[in-house]
Amino acid sequence: MVTLDVRPQLLDTLSALRDRVAAARFPLPLAGAPRARANRDELLAQLDDYLVPRLREPEAPLLAVVGGSTGAGKSTLVNSLVGRRVSEAGVLRPTTRTPVLVCHPEDHHWFSGMRVLPHLTRVWAPRRDASDNFLTSGEDPRHVLRIETADTLQRGLALLDAPDVDSLLADNRFLAAELICAADIWIMVTTAARYADAVPWHLLRTAKEYNAALVTVLDRVPHQVVSEVSRQYGALLTKAGLGDVPRFTVPELPESAWGGGLLPATAVASLRSWLAHIAQDPGARQQVMARTVYGLLDSLKSRMSELAGAAAAQYAAALRLTSAVDSAYDNEHARVRGRLKSGAVLAGDALKRWRAFPLDCTAGELLDALVESLAALLLCAVTAADERVDDAWRREPAAGAPGLAGRGLSVESAEHRIGLVVRRWRRELEEYAEDEVRELERTVAPDSEVVAALVATALLGGRRARTAGEGLAERLGAHGALRLRDRAGRLLAEHVDRVMHAERERRLAPLDALNVQPEPQAALIAALSVLQKER
Repeated sequence: MVTLDVRPQLLDTLSALRDRVAAARFPLPLAGAPRARANRDELLAQLDDYLVPRLREPEAPLLAVVGGSTGAGKSTLVNSLVGRRVSEAGVLRPTTRTPVLVCHPEDHHWFSGMRVLPHLTRVWAPRRDASDNFLTSGEDPRHVLRIETADTLQRGLALLDAPDVDSLLADNRFLAAELICAADIWIMVTTAARYADAVPWHLLRTAKEYNAALVTVLDRVPHQVVSEVSRQYGALLTKAGLGDVPRFTVPELPESAWGGGLLPATAVASLRSWLAHIAQDPGARQQVMARTVYGLLDSLKSRMSELAGAAAAQYAAALRLTSAVDSAYDNEHARVRGRLKSGAVLAGDALKRWRAFPLDCTAGELLDALVESLAALLLCAVTAADERVDDAWRREPAAGAPGLAGRGLSVESAEHRIGLVVRRWRRELEEYAEDEVRELERTVAPDSEVVAALVATALLGGRRARTAGEGLAERLGAHGALRLRDRAGRLLAEHVDRVMHAERERRLAPLDALNVQPEPQAALIAALSVLQKER
């Protein structure tokens, strides 16, 4: 007999592993990302709602979750096993919106707290109207777990009637899948008309993959074809490697039509006896628990490795996106430096102003034209960089993540940001010019604005502005002119670097906000390694 080995070290290791799984994020829309997110959520549900609680309190009652397709008769089956109506059943589909957990009164305390399914609000003994219909409690049924007690149910066993796994309502489907993850025993209910449907078989294969304790119920089988349908269903189970799964057949009866009432005790006697045996017999109980627990533990190797692989793919995609931005901005930054060195700023209106200076153009007007030309050069570079990024990102599926798509350049906002930096450079340049003028030991000092215009022209005009350097030397002296040009040149480089760096960071900000890092991959593998050593 397989027994359940529970040690504090194993629980600590599982808790650490759970934290690593919860920290894993897959925000980029890669091909495997939806599967990775679903696997992570399912794994968290199994760890939080089953594995850790079960290992902490192995003496807690067994939880058998009754799941299946729409109209399979899950609620009628639960009601019949209990012997009275505890879960709403009817013609309306989907019927089961609020999950119902039924246990013996003496087991009530195990489920009234947050030991399992902690995110679901507990509701007790709902009111019923005169026709014995269930009335809502005012809570959102998607976030409620209704607790019922029945002394007709065996102690040590609880039944949970889950929403339809193929419900038209997405919230119902997600809740049903999560509830199944909390089960010691999976009771999969299907009908004679739908036993070959894809959804039930997906759940059956999942249970087989995790080696969970599984029971199948073939419901609403016309008595004329009971043998034939049961044989065909059994053949399908055997072909899927599930031939040893306990299988029960419930004939189609007037009471089972759309869950109108309770089935005769004889119709569910074999299933009730099997469940009672599992709850009463210590060996059988231990074997069921151990099978499900160890099945989930064994499944962690492939599932954690898959999550780690998905995390690595996310990081690789994030690096490609980042590299496209870095490459585009590095290239444009280098082009800007080359254009500045060649004197490209002294062109157009700025060149006209320089040629008219000082007779038909003031120093302030020349500076205005140079500032405008420098801002235009930087805006052109940033625009070109963003266009290159857009082109590269169009080839990357990861760039379709919310917040990344459509994050290219807004010309108006970029023009405003760049204008602020360039005008700040001009103010600081004028302050430098004033400092140099104050250093002069002359009775009549040159106009500091003229000095600022000359040094700006010398820096931004290349060979076409040689006379600007000469005029600067005449006013400040060779040493003063050289010192001012050096200081002003460093100031220009700082502000150009600031613009290009800020615009690069602006483009990377949405990607940085997704926080795709390499650590999750290593953390998941490390947590799995520690768990394997502990086991």
